[in-house]
Amino acid sequence: MIEFQDVHKSFGARTVLDGFTLAIPDGQTTVLMGFSGSGKSVTLKHIVGLLEPDAGRVLVDGESVGELEYDGLMRLRSRIGFVFQFAALFDSLSVYDNLALGLRRQELPPEEISRRVAESLRLVELSGAEDRFPAELSGGMRKRVGIARAIALNPRYILYDEPTTGLDPVTTAAMDELMLRARRELGVTSVVVTHDVRSAFAVADRIAFLHQGRILLAGTAGEVRETADPLVRAFIEGRPAMGERV
Repeated sequence: MIEFQDVHKSFGARTVLDGFTLAIPDGQTTVLMGFSGSGKSVTLKHIVGLLEPDAGRVLVDGESVGELEYDGLMRLRSRIGFVFQFAALFDSLSVYDNLALGLRRQELPPEEISRRVAESLRLVELSGAEDRFPAELSGGMRKRVGIARAIALNPRYILYDEPTTGLDPVTTAAMDELMLRARRELGVTSVVVTHDVRSAFAVADRIAFLHQGRILLAGTAGEVRETADPLVRAFIEGRPAMGERV
């Protein structure tokens, strides 16, 4: 389980998280939604120790991320796959080598690396793309490679940062199906940051809505869809909300 306990985070005079508290259940997909600048991506970075809270704690499987030494943090990260907003592939490496990079750092034998790469590409429907380079792929294909790279680690958790940004509706639907497949076939716990309301309701078991650095509303996808909260309704319906950046 991932838990945020009264987490505070500021950058200079700007407060991003202000008493953020949330428990993310195992084996489910939790979607983080909110207006631009509400702290969604900052929240993800705390899970893998890319950021440390100014106050409060982030727990992953009972371990306080901010208190881990280097070796402990590396072990934690080996259990977490991170799918970046723009895939973050290495342009000079083939698809195979992009996926194999993290596995080689774990000093796995070459045959195990090859098996995991092939299986991960199969899951995202890119079998046979091993020798291609990122520049030869469409935006949707690059994002699928990013998911495959996360899957190859055999993670307990997968974190998705805006996985459908910049994609057309058909490709977005395909990405949603890949996220659902990863949960279904691998049993992973997923945390998805997205502005895409349709995608959020397609993949979420639970949705947490961030506002002013805290959770304004959290519940099942159905509960959030039916909420009467005016800010959440404005976001879901694509209407401007007074004082919010959209």
